[in-house]
Amino acid sequence: MKRTQIGIVGAGPAGLMLSHLLARAGIDSTVLERRSRSWIEARVRAGLLEHGSVDLLERTGLGTRMAALALRHRGIEISSGGQRHHIDFTEMTGGRGVTVYAQHEVVKDLATARLGAGGDVRFEMEGVRLEDIEGPEPRLVWPGGTLACDFIVGCDGYHGVSRASIPPSALTLFHREFSYAWLGLLAEAPPFQDELIYARHEAGFALFSMRSPALTRAYVQCRAGEDPENWPAEMLWDELDRRLGVRLNRGPLLLKSVTPMRAFVAEPMRYGRLFLAGDAAHIVPPTGAKGMNLAFADVVVLARALARYYRDGDEAGLDAYSETCLARVWKVQRFSMWMTRLLHRDPAHDEFEQRLQGAELDYVLDSHAAQRMLAENYTGLPLDLEGV
Repeated sequence: MKRTQIGIVGAGPAGLMLSHLLARAGIDSTVLERRSRSWIEARVRAGLLEHGSVDLLERTGLGTRMAALALRHRGIEISSGGQRHHIDFTEMTGGRGVTVYAQHEVVKDLATARLGAGGDVRFEMEGVRLEDIEGPEPRLVWPGGTLACDFIVGCDGYHGVSRASIPPSALTLFHREFSYAWLGLLAEAPPFQDELIYARHEAGFALFSMRSPALTRAYVQCRAGEDPENWPAEMLWDELDRRLGVRLNRGPLLLKSVTPMRAFVAEPMRYGRLFLAGDAAHIVPPTGAKGMNLAFADVVVLARALARYYRDGDEAGLDAYSETCLARVWKVQRFSMWMTRLLHRDPAHDEFEQRLQGAELDYVLDSHAAQRMLAENYTGLPLDLEGV
């Protein structure tokens, strides 16, 4: 039976970043991933980095490709009633902005760094299960192998095996499901402008975004469970133009898919010697673009706590991990839910609720204080990188 200090389940942004941070602190880790390397590096997901996430990547030696490929944004536009309003984040936050850099590019950078440094990252590991997570030596077990660990960290997402290994009686799960979703496209088309547009429209929400100077990413609100094939390309482009009030540059579609809308939090984020991080512990609606950023915040806290444990024998940071992370998770959840409710058309709302929603958005667009709140949350809550 082999052993490592930290066993990590999942090679997404959370798992790979945690392994990277632990290596910088001289702590051994092994990452087990069910999918292939090519699969995780090609999976199209969110692509907006908060100010603190950019600092984290740069500070830990992962900023080279980002510096060459990423798009820096000063703010966003909000469209309502056919009028577009610009909100300048850098002006309201003392210079902070956001960066468009696709999640799969971040994963490529992390995988290259870990494997290039001789890190133990194992792909196509089917049938992994967790054993004895309450005992002094938890194990990761799969057909043909066993890995003993000091601690295990579950970074394997909402449907992963890690959270499912915790007795249901030991967890409190908070869910919020939505009756609508996002129908998105990724197209070979230069973005028509260099900042995002969030649109509230009588037909439903829409978002214009991008992945690079050559790739447009955009979404329209649709029914939950919508079949993307019900939306031919021209129909989808036309609806985007209508809701956004602009004429987008068009091009061949590389992807057309539906993103479900849900909110989820698991408490606590630790059970015995198992810690949960990223989507294994929480999911936020995509409106605020927080998923990967929140995962990074989790593993920064955990990496610091583990470094303190191995350096000084001090378990205080590990004991406080769940409480520390959840304080941020619920604040981010609040903001993401607020943005979602502010901009989407809820089929369950009557005219009274719709008028209230319109009044709320009008207030935000007329209030410097409300826009500053939006800017502070969108660019990211403070992220303590001391010692990283």
